[in-house]
Amino acid sequence: MGGRALEGQVALVCGGGGEIGAAIAHRFAQEGAAIALADLRRESAAAIVADIRGRGGVACEIACDISHADEVEAAVAEAVRRFGKLTILANVAAAVTPAGTVETLTLQDWNRALDVNLTGAFLACKYAIPEMRKAGGGSIVSIASSHAHIGVPRRAPYCTSKAALVQLMKCVAIDHAADRIRANTISPGAIDTARSSLGRYPTREAANRAKGPYYLMERTGRPEEIAAGALFLVSDESSFMTGADLLIDGGFLAFKGKVNESA
Repeated sequence: MGGRALEGQVALVCGGGGEIGAAIAHRFAQEGAAIALADLRRESAAAIVADIRGRGGVACEIACDISHADEVEAAVAEAVRRFGKLTILANVAAAVTPAGTVETLTLQDWNRALDVNLTGAFLACKYAIPEMRKAGGGSIVSIASSHAHIGVPRRAPYCTSKAALVQLMKCVAIDHAADRIRANTISPGAIDTARSSLGRYPTREAANRAKGPYYLMERTGRPEEIAAGALFLVSDESSFMTGADLLIDGGFLAFKGKVNESA
């Protein structure tokens, strides 16, 4: 990809305060986009924005709970106010869901997963699409999961919400192709982040040792690898892609078992 792939673009990154969101924001900024970084964690967002600016990028942070319609609407309006338009939307926000079955999980557990992982993306699209139409088109990328494609024990809210997110983006792609708006998803495998590791494992290193053998690459992914996929999907390099799901999972779904495991 030669030159600056996103020169003159404006991107709203929802859930940009985490490691994957930060990697996406940094990559988009490096490629010339102005970044409106929205997150519930204002301090994390501010630190990422300061880093982007320190590297010569253009960015601002916006406090936003993606599950609240008024805050999402305000975030879109603030991005447009600051940078004049909106052409890219990245839906990265995801809820941490407790392990359990439908019998043991509470309704609050279930609703929280859908509110953030699915309804948040719906709301962001709802308010971003009119601004993209005004700008002459745009691109949406939403971060789903390899778990959108398989069942995982005791992870019903997460798997269900991510599977529904893939389908939502297909519908957005269909409904807004005439507006020159593309919508795609990325389904990552396990990514080396503090959030995905700590809580289930004592250290990130322990998490990587445990998860790595289930991937053909014999390791977990890096946030920067998801950011590279996101850049591809929002740039003109993927101009003939919409309604698609990009699997970046190190071969996790390609086979069943563990690398080097005895037959």
